[in-house]
Amino acid sequence: EAKIDIGSHHTHVISPGSEIELTREGGLSRADKSLLKEALSAGRRPKCGLLVVESDEILVFEVAAHGIRDVSQFSMRGGGKRADNSTNVRKDFFEQVAKEVRLVFPDQMPVVLCGPGLAREQLEKHLRSLGAQNQMFNAATSIGGRAAANEVLAEGLADSLLGEHALVQQVRAIEEGLKRISTNGAVAYGSASIEAAAEQGAIETLVIEASMLRGGEESSMASWNAISNSVETSGGKVIQASVDHDSGQQLIGMGGAIALLRWKAE
Repeated sequence: EAKIDIGSHHTHVISPGSEIELTREGGLSRADKSLLKEALSAGRRPKCGLLVVESDEILVFEVAAHGIRDVSQFSMRGGGKRADNSTNVRKDFFEQVAKEVRLVFPDQMPVVLCGPGLAREQLEKHLRSLGAQNQMFNAATSIGGRAAANEVLAEGLADSLLGEHALVQQVRAIEEGLKRISTNGAVAYGSASIEAAAEQGAIETLVIEASMLRGGEESSMASWNAISNSVETSGGKVIQASVDHDSGQQLIGMGGAIALLRWKAE
């Protein structure tokens, strides 16, 4: 060993197809095993492209297992006052965006085109004219911008492509929890309320920000691990959520965890 090698960490070069064995003194926690199992399952599903298409702006995202990655943003400039000139500018704009999208998303990656108008259909035509073989799904949304992407995930507008993604399950569970809060429904948030519900076996689904099971104060981490174990023991489901999407940020605002209950807590 070199003098600077103190054994505190090592770097390993791995690649797709490599076999890896993970061990940990004391064994892996139930939360870690669950996340590893989910990661292996997610690895067999293709990532998905998600485009929010409006007549003068197109946002490009990649939907992965636990988050939405911003890929690019295109805005149309110019157009002039004459209708025919505006039409030509828009046509050129869509053609250029279609070329860029072809470079980003290979044919084997599914693509969701969403937005409040019909511009998404125009973009699909341009993509097809360039030879795109991607499986595509058109989803109408009530709003544009990044909020449209969240609407697709939360409302299940593209479940035929995205329904099994862990990210969609996270978003949908969080949105359901927020809806129940607004209607005074069967939901709990805050550590004390969630712990009490877990002790009663009342939690059907616990959504918790993943790092809360692994970091922070040791007492808090141990408490949340005990709660999550209790939920699973009583037949409930624990969803370890990412914060790399809008609903994840809302979860943080609720203290990092929210529980959907089997019955309304008194």
